[in-house]
Amino acid sequence: MNEWAAIAASIASATGRPFELARQIPASGGYINQTLRIEGKDGRQFFLKLNEVMNYPLLLSEVAGLRAISETRTLRVPGVITHGKNHLHSFLVLEYLELQSHGNARALGEQLASMHRHTSPRFGFAHDNHIGATVQPNAWMDDWVAFLRERRLGFQLRLARQNNLGLQDIGERLLEALPLFFAGYAPSASLLHGDLWGGNHAYLPDGTPVIFDPAVYFGDRECDLAMTELFGGFSADFHAAYRASFPLDAGYAARRDLYNLYHILNHANMFGGSYVYQSAQMMKRLLASIGS
Repeated sequence: MNEWAAIAASIASATGRPFELARQIPASGGYINQTLRIEGKDGRQFFLKLNEVMNYPLLLSEVAGLRAISETRTLRVPGVITHGKNHLHSFLVLEYLELQSHGNARALGEQLASMHRHTSPRFGFAHDNHIGATVQPNAWMDDWVAFLRERRLGFQLRLARQNNLGLQDIGERLLEALPLFFAGYAPSASLLHGDLWGGNHAYLPDGTPVIFDPAVYFGDRECDLAMTELFGGFSADFHAAYRASFPLDAGYAARRDLYNLYHILNHANMFGGSYVYQSAQMMKRLLASIGS
């Protein structure tokens, strides 16, 4: 059985209907996976992600994240059809959705707030997953500041040291100062999308918001909100609706860059270049903001 026949057979098994591939159309979907819209001879369409066999865990991470969000019955995500691997690729087949860039931004804010009300007694997730192509450690911890230090910023700084990025000294100073950002603030462990930049949300033709490509875990909901401000792409209506549904702590602005530092450090570790300088400057500003 060739690769395409194997994927078609997996779709047929998952849906309970025969599926014969008619055509494959390249689709946008980021730099990590090859993405295609595939169409069967019966007209059914699916969204297909392909990666190397060794990267199957990345696709399994996505499956777990999509299902965790779907189970909250808050925000719409693409349905998982099937996944697997063969001698050439690992693959993930998702529901195909016609998406557009504009829609009901207020609903997105309200539904994200509803998702964040789904909480856990501890911070982390049932297993590690990925942020981009980087492993994201999620072993459970009871204390948020310790989780942020060990599983997020500290982990990225250890990678930066392995990559000889020269960020370790200032990074250690910031890690020691972390408790100062949380005086009088003890967040709940909310279910997070985990990678909520503008490219990971869109809308159905009727305006329904859709989110995808998650890196889920239970953490401070401010992490998701901070990332919506990192690269832009979220409207004032979105932010107003979220805050009306689930007001933010007064200290959010002081922690926003702290949470976004995690993503900039990850970019520095993956791509180097200007992200290394940006990481250093963010840490300097954060330390200055607390007088360190």
